[in-house]
Amino acid sequence: MSPTTAASRRAVLARVIPFALYIVFLVISAPLAELAGVDVRWMYAVQIACVIAALLYFQRDYVELREAPPPGPLSGAAGWVAALVSGALVWAIWIWLDFSPFAFAPGKGYQPLDEAGALILPMVVMRIFGAAVVVPVMEELFWRSFVQRWLDSPNFLAVAARSVTLRSMLFCSIAFGFEHGQWAAGIVAGLAYGQLYRASGRLWLPIVSHALTNLLLGLWVVHTAQWQFW
Repeated sequence: MSPTTAASRRAVLARVIPFALYIVFLVISAPLAELAGVDVRWMYAVQIACVIAALLYFQRDYVELREAPPPGPLSGAAGWVAALVSGALVWAIWIWLDFSPFAFAPGKGYQPLDEAGALILPMVVMRIFGAAVVVPVMEELFWRSFVQRWLDSPNFLAVAARSVTLRSMLFCSIAFGFEHGQWAAGIVAGLAYGQLYRASGRLWLPIVSHALTNLLLGLWVVHTAQWQFW
C-alpha cells in the first residue's frame, strides 16, 4: 500500500468510524444492557464515550477543524450569526414538521424519568451533552466534510467546501434526513448545514448551527415531555 493510499484510507476511517460507532450502539445497546443487567438508558453514556474516544484518537486527521477561515462574507462575525440563526430556524422547523407523512411513526423516545415520573437529572445532562456537543462534531465530520465532498470526488480532502456541487449537497441532505425519524425536517437541516459549509468553507459553522438546534430541541423536549424527539 502506497503512503498516499494509506493516508486516504485513514482520512476516510477518521470520519466514518465515530459515526459508525454511534449507529452500531443504536442497534446493540438494548442487548448489551440486558446482558450486563443495567438500565438501557445508561448505555447512551457508553455510546457517547466511545464516539468521543474515536474522535480523540483521530483528532490530528481533522484538518478541516484547524483551517483558517477563507475570506468571504461569512468569514467573520456574520458567519457565526448565520450559524446561530440557521440553528434556531432548523429547530423550529424540526418540531413543526413532526407529523405524518413528514415523519416516521414516533416511538417512545429516550425518557429520563424515574418510577414516580420525576426527571433523572444526570440522564438529562448526559443526553443533552451528547446531542449538543458530541453529535454535531461527529455528524458534521461525517456528513458534510466527508460524504458531501466524497460525492464529488473520492479524493474528498482535495474538494474545497465552496466548490461542492448542489447535486452532492442535495443527495447528502436526503441521506442525512432519512437517518432521523423526522425525515423531512432532517432534509431541511441537511440543506441548511450543507449550505453553511458551502457558503463559508468553514466546518465549524455547521457544527455550531447543528449544536444549537440540538440544544434547543433538548431543552424543549425536557420542558414539554415530548420524548419522541429523543
